[in-house]
Amino acid sequence: MPKALITGAAGFIGYHLSKRLLADGYEVIGFDAMTDYYEVALKERRQQMLLQNSAFKAVNDRLEADGVLMDLITDEKPDVIVHLAAQAGVRYSIDNPKSYVEANLIGTFNLLEAVRANPCSHLLMASTSSVYGANTEMPYAETHKADSQMSFYAATKKANEAMGHSYAHLYDLPITMFRFFTVYGPWGRPDMALFKFTKAILNGDAIDVYNHGDMRRDFTYIDDLVAGIAMLIDAAPVRPAPGEAVPEGDSLSPVAPFRVVNIGNSEPVQLMAFIEAIEAALGQEAKKNFMDMQPGDVPATWADGTLLNTLTGYGPQTSVPDGVANFVAWYRDYYGV
Repeated sequence: MPKALITGAAGFIGYHLSKRLLADGYEVIGFDAMTDYYEVALKERRQQMLLQNSAFKAVNDRLEADGVLMDLITDEKPDVIVHLAAQAGVRYSIDNPKSYVEANLIGTFNLLEAVRANPCSHLLMASTSSVYGANTEMPYAETHKADSQMSFYAATKKANEAMGHSYAHLYDLPITMFRFFTVYGPWGRPDMALFKFTKAILNGDAIDVYNHGDMRRDFTYIDDLVAGIAMLIDAAPVRPAPGEAVPEGDSLSPVAPFRVVNIGNSEPVQLMAFIEAIEAALGQEAKKNFMDMQPGDVPATWADGTLLNTLTGYGPQTSVPDGVANFVAWYRDYYGV
């Protein structure tokens, strides 16, 4: 039975990925700090459901705590590590940037050091579409330059990519960074738009619509994202031989077993169309509070999914109306509304 360590396993994506890998026959060690960035009860419920599987083991601690990851990885020696744990959120990074330094920079450094001392077959680490920042060329391709991050959150994730590349080069560690695009679905995060909109509409409250609705997002359903990650596990990058050319469109480093891969729906959706899908699923029209763009935000995201498809043969399967309807059904059931 292969063993996987998933950091952030009680989080939205970590929970779904843990379920997927357990179903695929993995033993899963789920590491999570159970922070109060959003309601801890939701994380506890996810973790409790995972613990119903005897192949799942929970470890609750912080990435940035000295020695914790080193001891865990030395003891457990996982075959694969998927690093999802991070302080998330674009707007929160303006109010509390230090938490991003601690979790995203120091925590990721601790993980890289632990993997350097205990190499695994493949380390996969979460990045974000936010690293594309002020880029206007779309769809975003992994080979595009991404040096104009517009939030501190995005800056820490771009730093994680650079840190990962240096460790891959220096210590021959196979590392894949995957860039997420606006993930949504059942058991989602309460700070994300779909969750907030659904809650507000059901309560009869107005929803805040930024940039007066003139925004597009590459909304990615959770099952599609997790399928992409699971398939990438078997696509570990290999350092090119000296003088070997990197295939066109591949983000593989010429000097390291390191690659960046987009995982998105590859079809940007207007924010107002997304809201209409929520209204349709709820059978209720939203009251709308149109607002200016928020600091650190971008007007559009759009993933080029060619590389993911080339590496795994996989592409997104879930339409936005279907994905939103699945979330609304879960929300009504979980909260009894």
